[in-house]
Amino acid sequence: MTMDANAPANADPVGYIQHHLHNLSVGDGFWTFNIDSLFFSILLAVLLGWVAKKIGDNLDPDKPTGMQNLIEVILEFVDQQVKDIFSSHNPLIGPLAFTVFIWVFLMNAMDLIPVDLLPMVAGWFGISYLKVVPTTDLSTTFGLSFSVFGLIVYYNIKFKGGWGFIKMFLFHPFTAHNVIVKTLLIPVNIIMTSVEELAKPISMGLRLFGNMFAGELIFLLIALLPFWIQWTAGGIWAIFHILVISLQAFIFMLLTIVYLSIAHQGLEEH
Repeated sequence: MTMDANAPANADPVGYIQHHLHNLSVGDGFWTFNIDSLFFSILLAVLLGWVAKKIGDNLDPDKPTGMQNLIEVILEFVDQQVKDIFSSHNPLIGPLAFTVFIWVFLMNAMDLIPVDLLPMVAGWFGISYLKVVPTTDLSTTFGLSFSVFGLIVYYNIKFKGGWGFIKMFLFHPFTAHNVIVKTLLIPVNIIMTSVEELAKPISMGLRLFGNMFAGELIFLLIALLPFWIQWTAGGIWAIFHILVISLQAFIFMLLTIVYLSIAHQGLEEH
């Protein structure tokens, strides 16, 4: 369904919501690329890297700026989470957790921009569809979660060994001392462990997507209300939504640390 990006919301409420939930995309089927999700997620990643570099180049322990203080507070917070959860030592985990937290938070925070603002600007340039919140796109959240899953598999193999990783599927979670029973349990273990491992990225991706998609939908429903109600309802929901976007970024970071901590354990510990 094509709809004028500048058309009033109450002219066609169903069409309005469907229009705002439609990505700017190319391709078809599995090979569909949501250009808007890619653009905004990459833009925010570049922005994060640029700000981090600027702060790093201008560090002043005697006269820290407000931004430096904010970054230091977040770094200390993330570092404490890593120390409390991560049982091994890996210099990658801290920076990874920090990047995941800030990047997911920034993508979530795009939901605080008025829902019609950027699509309206895009409409001036002939762009019919534009979704500005990357984490309301399942492709983005699954891309993030399966990237973490790739690291989980890598560290499982690194610390358990190739055969140890295979044994995790063959003899976990059920085991037995009797060789025959142990052999009979292998198919069940393979299924159970495969489900357990795949549930990690799937649940991470779905949880982030579901919460952010619901939040965006509420903003769209508020936009359908009379303008004199929109400001009050929208403002109240935006304040509450700040907690939601922060919490979802924190949960995604926390699960990343937890799952990678488990992957660093030996087979006997697992």
